[in-house]
Amino acid sequence: MISHPVIWGFRGSVRCWRHRAVVKAALKASDISGWRWYSSPNRVGVTGMEEILARVVVPLPTYETRDKSPPPPESNSLDFMHFYKSLEKEDRLGFLTKLSQDFGVDHKSVSELAVKLLDTQLRDLATILQVEDRLRYTLTPRYKQLLNHISRVEGGVKFLVDLRADVVEIISSKASESPHIKDLNGTLKSLLSEWFSVGLLRLERITWQSPCEILQKISQYEAVHPVRNWSDLKRRVGPYRRCYAFTHAAMPGEPLVVLHVALTENISDNIQSIVREFATLDSEEDVNKINAAIFYSISSTQAGLQGVELGNYLIKRVVRELQSEFPHMAQFSSLSPIPGFSSWLQGLLSQYRKEGRGSDLLSEQEWKEVEQATDSPSGTPALDALRKLISTSEWLRSERLSRVLEPVLMRLCAWYLYGEKRRGYALNPVANFHLQNGATMWRLNWHADTSPRGVANSCGIMVNYRYFLNETSKNSALYLQNKVVMASEQVLGLVSQFQKNSKL
Repeated sequence: MISHPVIWGFRGSVRCWRHRAVVKAALKASDISGWRWYSSPNRVGVTGMEEILARVVVPLPTYETRDKSPPPPESNSLDFMHFYKSLEKEDRLGFLTKLSQDFGVDHKSVSELAVKLLDTQLRDLATILQVEDRLRYTLTPRYKQLLNHISRVEGGVKFLVDLRADVVEIISSKASESPHIKDLNGTLKSLLSEWFSVGLLRLERITWQSPCEILQKISQYEAVHPVRNWSDLKRRVGPYRRCYAFTHAAMPGEPLVVLHVALTENISDNIQSIVREFATLDSEEDVNKINAAIFYSISSTQAGLQGVELGNYLIKRVVRELQSEFPHMAQFSSLSPIPGFSSWLQGLLSQYRKEGRGSDLLSEQEWKEVEQATDSPSGTPALDALRKLISTSEWLRSERLSRVLEPVLMRLCAWYLYGEKRRGYALNPVANFHLQNGATMWRLNWHADTSPRGVANSCGIMVNYRYFLNETSKNSALYLQNKVVMASEQVLGLVSQFQKNSKL
């Protein structure tokens, strides 16, 4: 057995020269010098990976001894973690591929048991259930036992969350299309879903008195409306604001998903009044001015928990918390960004231009106004001028252009949110999230986010998804099962206008 320091040495350390057997094998396999052989990341990586995996990924106990076998030593988990962390990014792909491919399910045993299960269908129920249980056990990947044991050592759960983040990146970047990697991803997601079930999460309110480390992470993780400075952060956790996070005992001091809430008199129609006005920074809250809760930012902090339901549970828990604090509160709504709208719109305009259907998008009067405002001739030049306007923020500086484009962009945005689908569900990920939670697509807001980011992503438009608490369960079921989008008259009116103008 090669000692663990030597495994690290496979990445180029001259300490490996002390191990004669390894050196002999290296020279036999290659005519080049031993030093160059040890400097080769491919050869060294494969050998080191094989050794560490063969040692730490122990065989699954037999079905009969599954509850009686002693656990492997904790050092196996620690050695695996240390080795993986020492790998370069490109080597991790090879390591995870080898782990998932060579230490997965025993397919031969599964096939044999599947045949046996078919043969037992005429037997008594007890026999059938026993064979099914044996088959279920045999379908367990060998590496799953190692993952379970890693979760029990200090820092193990966080390690596995980060490990899955690497797997998700590999799959999304198409660095590997191996079905084994996808199976590893599914196994990790299933385990993490169990470990991060809502009953094991702790709801924590973040205030200015929270530990500095937590406040700093809240600032770093804010993905929707970046925090500019400490004064900005203080405002977001101060009067008329609430900040909540889910935490987990296995990852102390690490917020998993963060929700920012504004407490307002009415449902907000712009983000500027929430994140950029500091008039009430040191004021006391007046309960009489708090009638609505606006969820204006929700950020998942751990890429490895992608697909593990946390955000929807956080919103539901926060609603209960706010109802307890403000029993009279009855209005709950998001003020959400619309990522992807501008890029979708540019693609739509390009498609209509190519098909010679540019006149279908706007009414005759609207095209005349665009032509006059941009000093463009009718037809394709006007369409090109419109595309150029949308790709820049120049039109925001012109009251006339803004007035001309408002009805056009509002109905196009309504269609993007309501009508554009992926597998029958809303194409926009934020819309899909809130609709799954049972919210109603309630109101589109013009000039709601005039920041450069807001204009670039969605032409400055934002949307309220309103939570009518006595309807959320029904709405969620309608959306998930029948793909029905609940929307207000304002949204449906804008959609109807788009369909009329676009001849849909």
